[in-house]
Amino acid sequence: MKALFIGGTGTISMAITRALAANPDWELYLLNRGTRNTEIPEGVKVITADVNDEEQTARALEGMRFDCVCDFIGFVPEQLERDYRLFAGRTKQFMYISSASAYQTPPADYLITEGTPLCNPFWEYSRNKIACEEYLLKLYRENGFPITIVRPSHTYDERNLPLGAHGDNGSWQIVKRMLEGKPVIVHGDGTSLWTITFNTDFAKGFIGLMGNTHAIGEVYHITSDESVTWNQIYAIVADELGVPFKPYYVPSDFLHDVGPYDFRGGMLGDKSNTVVFDNSKIKRAVPGFVCTVRADQGLRKTVRNMLATPALQKEDPDFDQWCDRVIGALEAAKESLRKG
Repeated sequence: MKALFIGGTGTISMAITRALAANPDWELYLLNRGTRNTEIPEGVKVITADVNDEEQTARALEGMRFDCVCDFIGFVPEQLERDYRLFAGRTKQFMYISSASAYQTPPADYLITEGTPLCNPFWEYSRNKIACEEYLLKLYRENGFPITIVRPSHTYDERNLPLGAHGDNGSWQIVKRMLEGKPVIVHGDGTSLWTITFNTDFAKGFIGLMGNTHAIGEVYHITSDESVTWNQIYAIVADELGVPFKPYYVPSDFLHDVGPYDFRGGMLGDKSNTVVFDNSKIKRAVPGFVCTVRADQGLRKTVRNMLATPALQKEDPDFDQWCDRVIGALEAAKESLRKG
């Protein structure tokens, strides 16, 4: 069977790319600009084109047909409109990566199923994903376009830790603060439940949907069944580093209000809410699917890899100073109130 990935080298898609490269049942093509092609496994074919240049892409794909086309980098309906023009009649299945952040926020029930309403007034990213889903479902209902929609939640790999409040350069600065014995900001009181999924586990469920007749016209989320608190996530990281966990708890809305980081979407519209996922539907569609990388195993693996890979150690002094200012301001407020 022949598959085409639009993208294919990101956190989610790279694990799927690697797994399919070792799968004799699939012939995989990646359509991308070639910026990360050194990481692509042997045997994967690359079509170098900018998908945003529709004419260039159409020429590159001329005469090609696929059993499955997967878009990992579509964020707004206009991009899906382009995909429809490019792939209608060219594929037996079109898979779209949406987001679990599209689910009702704040949630009316902690347990999330595919039937949970879609609504996120906090995050434009999520609303755009909802609009993309609605567009694709309309194409399926009215034109028979063979879509499958997949909603990942917080999926990570060995290159970046799934932490809460961080700066623009990812999670390394939080690791660095821990190593330096500094407190780290944890949103809320750290007790809300969160679901993190290692990308190799996500890949197993996703591949099981590729070419799956029963997945046409359907929506699935693919996550771990394990839920952990934010305190547990940070504590596991600290333990792997061999340092004490020194949390400094700050309300999520306060973090957003004091800026300059935009925590309204990713924090108020996502990470600050307890969510637990019911994965019954993906398990029915993909018999035997189960996530096997526990949170502690994935987190420890990522910490070890980041410590061993200087390229992943991207310092963020602005975020570090911001953390110090937030903590200092709250400590000063406490002292002022104590004095009356």
